[in-house]
Amino acid sequence: AARALVDAGAQLLLFAGGDGTARDLVDALAEDDVPVLGVPAGCKMHSAVYAINPEAAGELLAELVDGGLVALHEAEVRDIDEDAFRAGRVQARHYGDLKVPAEARYLQQVKCGGREVEDLVITEIAAWVIDTLEPDTYYLVGSGSTVAVVMEQLGLPNTLLGVDIIRNDEVVAADVGADRILEVIGDAPARALLTVIGGQGHLFGRGNQQFSPAVIRRLGKARIDILASRTKLGTLEGRPLVVDTGDAELDRSLCGLWPVISGYEDTLLYRVATDAGH
Repeated sequence: AARALVDAGAQLLLFAGGDGTARDLVDALAEDDVPVLGVPAGCKMHSAVYAINPEAAGELLAELVDGGLVALHEAEVRDIDEDAFRAGRVQARHYGDLKVPAEARYLQQVKCGGREVEDLVITEIAAWVIDTLEPDTYYLVGSGSTVAVVMEQLGLPNTLLGVDIIRNDEVVAADVGADRILEVIGDAPARALLTVIGGQGHLFGRGNQQFSPAVIRRLGKARIDILASRTKLGTLEGRPLVVDTGDAELDRSLCGLWPVISGYEDTLLYRVATDAGH
């Protein structure tokens, strides 16, 4: 059932059960990063993928639908170790991990009043990106000051209002257009690093036309990383990020929930739509 829902386009799964159900989801979704959230309704509840209670699950999903800042965490699925149980010990064994939405709180980089220190947060976003760069992979570095900090920390020159291509910590092409991007990356592994326009929320279609429909299709949604602090997303006041590539079919395929890198080991779920109201 989980596989069928994901294949049909579901972008978040809500399930009720216990550790056995959570294990089933680990098995079914081993190749996917679809977030799941459990409603506690089982006799064994050792896993960390459940809301505190059903009401909490509903409140979290409502917050997500309303454009609130909801974090995305990797949580352990655990179940009784049958061998230990037969020996008279109740011991939970790590079975796997699932991506789980959770209430986003300012756990780090805070001042009085719970506000982020923006410069520090952007530095931490850049540090996380650099620590997770994949070897022998082309990275299309988009425009904007948030992404520019990644280049700054790498010690590389940056085209602030353009797109640069890096690979193995070196610039291989600077200030490129769509055709040049496709020429350089060919069939090799490639990803994109993008940020959003604060207060407006445009992801594609304003200020980064280098990411043409052909380039976006070549990358695929799973290879596009969005970098934005909670403060920047907060300026949208719950409105979704906007895509306007000029290709209506592509725009529709890009809609839904996207992970947004918002700190070091800190990811949020945020909606993407074809306009600010949908």
